[in-house]
Amino acid sequence: MKLTPQEIAAAMGAEVVAEGEPGSPRRAVIASGDAGPGDLFFGLKGASRNGGEFAPAAIEAGAWGAVLDQQARQSLLPDEAQNLCRGGWVLVVEDALGGMQALARAYRRLLGARVVGVTGSVGKTSVKDISRALLPGRVHANRENLNTEIGLPLTILEAPEDTNLLVLEMAMRGKGQIAELAAIAEPEVAVITNVGPVHVELLGSVEAIAAAKAEILDDLPPGGTAVAPVEAGELEPHLERAPKLLRFGPGGDVEAREVNVVDGVTEASISTPLGTQTFHFPFIEAHNLTNALAAIAAGVALGADLAGMADRAASIGFSRFRGERLELPGGIVLVNDCYNANPVSMRAALDHLAGLGAERTVAVLGEMGELGPGSAGYHREVGEHARDAGVDFVIGVGLPARDYDPDELVADPDEAAELLAQRLEPGDAVLVKGSRSAGLEAVAEQLPELVAAEQG
Repeated sequence: MKLTPQEIAAAMGAEVVAEGEPGSPRRAVIASGDAGPGDLFFGLKGASRNGGEFAPAAIEAGAWGAVLDQQARQSLLPDEAQNLCRGGWVLVVEDALGGMQALARAYRRLLGARVVGVTGSVGKTSVKDISRALLPGRVHANRENLNTEIGLPLTILEAPEDTNLLVLEMAMRGKGQIAELAAIAEPEVAVITNVGPVHVELLGSVEAIAAAKAEILDDLPPGGTAVAPVEAGELEPHLERAPKLLRFGPGGDVEAREVNVVDGVTEASISTPLGTQTFHFPFIEAHNLTNALAAIAAGVALGADLAGMADRAASIGFSRFRGERLELPGGIVLVNDCYNANPVSMRAALDHLAGLGAERTVAVLGEMGELGPGSAGYHREVGEHARDAGVDFVIGVGLPARDYDPDELVADPDEAAELLAQRLEPGDAVLVKGSRSAGLEAVAEQLPELVAAEQG
């Protein structure tokens, strides 16, 4: 993080309480247990504790410095305050989170890297993963789910100094949050994957969700570009605010033609305003082809070379729990897609399961969270979609999953794993999907050993 201590303090509006070694910190951390030599510890205020109380422990562990607010500073015992000021830079701010966000913005500007911001109800993590692989230069992107008001600045602050491009996924749980993240990231390209009934419980309607997602458009520079689907739905009225607009999907500026799926690879001729190029993608899911179109559209907005993007397509890899495909004994295929779930992503996953050409298809479905008063209806519609798609057997996990009208309803993931191991047959394909609160990763983790034991 090539900023001097004085530049760091100025960016945050911090008071320098103690000075440490010259030079710059290597990264930012928010857990004192993670702090070590070269780290800048931020003591964030939590629901029950102020993280600044752990600043002395971070400095004692060798941290380059610590940032805490006045409340935490005043709560330290005299010996703690003395220890805090012996060995590292100590910076006091009005709000530690606000200070971290301001520092991230300053560091991003110092990097001079171009920025692609990615948000949307479904597919934003996959679009981020695909963009990270396809786009040119030294690309830095969010790890795991570091996509919030805390995770996004941490992502920026860990970017290597030779980063050319930041691909930043932006999560949203309420009005104003995307605007907050966009003000830190200052994207040149804003990708909105889609808008659907996700977080309806918090925002009240799909229209309100669209308005919240569209906040990313307001921080685009005059020459910036918005990337949006052809069928934008409730997002459509907001797109007129974009300086430039690229559409992806059938009939759009970036679309797939002559699509063939062979031996786990999707071959597609991609038409763009920069020309047409054949891509070979290491996946077979139709929804991931749509995600790839969004990523390619971001590349087009940046003026990236199509042939270069096509060459890098083989390196595409996805974050954990997102459509992971595992081969179990007996030729059973397990699709582990349990990172999260909502009506849009659930339908796409069920369509993919039904299209695998397996002897029999089984869906293990947990609750879809945060759907508000219409939750039971959304679950019912997904259950109907599973049958319309041709899924042979549905297992619901947890009481809310009863609204899928499953063939079997079990109490928890452990029971689901045991039932699956007993019922699965050679050649079956099984999908495991639900919101993180359903804990269905336990099914995917237990199943290989249980199936082996059943067949052994």
